[in-house]
Amino acid sequence: MSRENPGDGRSAPSRALARILVLGITAGVLLAAPGQPLQHVLPGSLAQSAGSAPAFKDRPPSVVVTPSAAGRAAAAPSGFDLANVLERPALLPGDIYRNPVFGRDEVVIANVSKTAVLIGDSQSAPADGWPRLALGALGYNVHFCGYGGTGFTAANGRMGSYIDALERGDWLLPVGTPGLVVVQGGGNDASRGATDAHITANANRLLKALKDRYPGTQIVMVGTLGRGANNGGGRRSQVDSLLAAIAAKQGIPFASVGDWLTRYKLTHRLADTVHMDSEGRKTLGVLLERRLRELQIRDLKAATGTSAARTGDDKTMG
Repeated sequence: MSRENPGDGRSAPSRALARILVLGITAGVLLAAPGQPLQHVLPGSLAQSAGSAPAFKDRPPSVVVTPSAAGRAAAAPSGFDLANVLERPALLPGDIYRNPVFGRDEVVIANVSKTAVLIGDSQSAPADGWPRLALGALGYNVHFCGYGGTGFTAANGRMGSYIDALERGDWLLPVGTPGLVVVQGGGNDASRGATDAHITANANRLLKALKDRYPGTQIVMVGTLGRGANNGGGRRSQVDSLLAAIAAKQGIPFASVGDWLTRYKLTHRLADTVHMDSEGRKTLGVLLERRLRELQIRDLKAATGTSAARTGDDKTMG
């Protein structure tokens, strides 16, 4: 008996082959969906910034390229977010992802929505740096982008200024949508005599890049730690005031710290002319935490507590 289907005139093997081809085309379309990785490269080594997850160096290098990647990237709107690439099992913390919209490498980190991206200098670099302590007290993990000796205009020979480091990949922003972005600094710009115009231009470029990349994330600025204009603060206090004006024009919350050393009588906690000792960092961390709460920066710990309280109420009512 013939096994041909009189409706299409094809044999059963032919129809099976056709179904396989259709499935293959469908899979290709799914891979090409917006928000999926267009190119995923796991390099053999990765220069990590402090606070970044370690790369999985024991995994073999892999490259996944989907059809018409360039066309889709060109058509994507400004601020296109790629958060749901984290749903793909091929991407693990430490992996590097080439963002096709912005043309920059990014690093995959765990719990990105509960992470604060901290861009800063040597005040933020230590594990117990006071900006980190403040963010931790609000419930955030910290992904640090920066290095000592850098700033809005300042570079240290190894890393460029904040905007240059971002554009050339000296440090990597995380894939997805972080819970908060914090930009701290200005001290190195002050000590090296950067002009107001140069600081303003670079700060505006950096803030624009961050707003474009993370349109749904709040950005906060933390100023330049100093003694205050009336207590010998000099250029550091001036830069703090300049950054406050920049933040105001950008509509960004700003925590001024330009007179905190004298306002809170902390000069005896200086380990050198500009950096705090361990106790000084703890004190500044508490002060900055309080200031961020006053600025109504989202408190993850409070949100978790409220959620838990509501859960308890629901159980009681049930």
